[in-house]
Amino acid sequence: MDFIFVAIIGALWGSFANVCILRLPEGKGVISGRSYCPNCKKLITWKDNIPIISFLLLKGKCRQCKKPISFQYTLVEFLSLISFLSIYYLYGISLTTLLLIILAIIFIIIFFIDLKHFIIPNSLTFPLMVLGFIKSFIPNLDVIFPNYLDSLVGGLFGYGIIWSIIFFYKQVRKKEGMGLGDAKLFAVIGFWFGWISIPFVIFLSSIIALLSVIPDLIKNSKKMTTQIPFGPYIIIGTLVYLLFENNFRSILF
Repeated sequence: MDFIFVAIIGALWGSFANVCILRLPEGKGVISGRSYCPNCKKLITWKDNIPIISFLLLKGKCRQCKKPISFQYTLVEFLSLISFLSIYYLYGISLTTLLLIILAIIFIIIFFIDLKHFIIPNSLTFPLMVLGFIKSFIPNLDVIFPNYLDSLVGGLFGYGIIWSIIFFYKQVRKKEGMGLGDAKLFAVIGFWFGWISIPFVIFLSSIIALLSVIPDLIKNSKKMTTQIPFGPYIIIGTLVYLLFENNFRSILF
């Protein structure tokens, strides 16, 4: 019964994440106004706005205009649901669970915003930096979270190393490489998981990004200089790091 409740909460927060993904890049308030169909602009009734279920019942189409509804909405809700269930399964009812749920839902929002718009809003990364550092003063959290000194060094290291790469790339190539949004996202990871996470996440995200674009490079549909949103790869790299954290730590210690 607990897992059903957590699944429902996860899907509902996934629905809220969809609102953020849609409205934040447009500078709109996320809690002002009801949801509407992006095609016909008609308001969506509550019965057509039930996470995942409404999409299935409507067969992926708007009730009013019959135009297809983007599968992204359901995917976001499903990812949120799975994230909530996984975190609850691992950590139960705890402050660690609450913190990781907050991080997960914001990471999902960042993932899809950057994927489409090539931006990572400061309104998402700055609060995560602050929360990541503040939580390091809370006792008895899970060992995945560092102490306050490790957190501070991690945040500064995460931002500094990416800022340095951006700076030197611009000096050599005379154009922008990565964006500062990526540097701020690495600062978030450093504040949350300590300095030791940064080298591994940089390596993992770079490898995953390279593997994902190799088919396009082979087909010549992309060039090495083609801009790609790096935020999603950073988030995937962070997830891989957390899944195999003990293995990565054993490499250094």
